[in-house]
Amino acid sequence: MKLRLMSFNTQHFLGYMTRKIDFKAAANLVSDLGADIIGLQEIRSRGTDVNEYDDQTGRMCELTGFYGYFAEAIKFGGTEPYGNALLSRYPIINARTVMIPDPEVRAYKGYYETRCVLKAEIDVPGGLTVLVTHFGLNPDEQKNAVKTAAGLIGNGRTVLMGDLNVLPDDPVLLPIRERMYDTAQSFSSLESGLSFPSDRPDRKIDYIFTTKDITVLKAEIPAAAVSDHRPYIADAEI
Repeated sequence: MKLRLMSFNTQHFLGYMTRKIDFKAAANLVSDLGADIIGLQEIRSRGTDVNEYDDQTGRMCELTGFYGYFAEAIKFGGTEPYGNALLSRYPIINARTVMIPDPEVRAYKGYYETRCVLKAEIDVPGGLTVLVTHFGLNPDEQKNAVKTAAGLIGNGRTVLMGDLNVLPDDPVLLPIRERMYDTAQSFSSLESGLSFPSDRPDRKIDYIFTTKDITVLKAEIPAAAVSDHRPYIADAEI
C-alpha cells in the first residue's frame, strides 16, 4: 500500500502573501499534492470569538473530507486552544495528546512555549502510528521534545513529522535518527529540501521520519507559499 505523507506548518492558515486566513488555499494544496496523511502545526481551535480561529481542524475536515484530530498544547490568553492537528484519508482508530515537559529551569533568553506530540493510530492494513509535533525554539525545549517523541516510537510502523525548529546537522536529533529514517535522504538535491521561509527558503527545519520497516519511495518540498513554511511530502510504501 502506498501513502503520501505531508507535514505542513500552517501559521494558523494565514496566507503568506495575502495575510488573510485562507482555508481553501490550504485544502487545495492538500488536494493538489494528493496527500493521504497530513500533520499540521500552528492550529487554532474552539474557545475564541474570532470565526477564522474557531475549530480550524474541523474546517479542514469539511473541505477535504478527511478524518481529523486536534491536539492542544496551550491556550492563548488562557482561553484559545492552540497546537497540532492530524488529517487522514483513512479512519483514525484512536488519538491522544502527549505533553512535552517544560524545562525545569529556563536556561535561555528566547521565547518559551509549552509543546505537545499528537499520537494517532491509523486504520490501514498492518496499522500505522503517526506522531505530529512542533518543537520549541530553545535547546532545552528541543532536548525534552526529542526525549518525548523518541519515547513514543513503538515496535510497529511509525511516522514522525513536524516543524522541529532545528537544522539537519543538530546533534539533538541523534536519538531519533538512531531509530528512524530521515526521508530527506530521498530528496533530489539539497536545495529541494529547504522549507523556510516559503518564498525564498534558506533552511530546513521541517521533517518527516519513518521507522525502517517503511519503504520511502521519494520525498520533496514543493515550491508553495501558502504559509510561511513550504509543505513537505514523502511517498511511502507499507
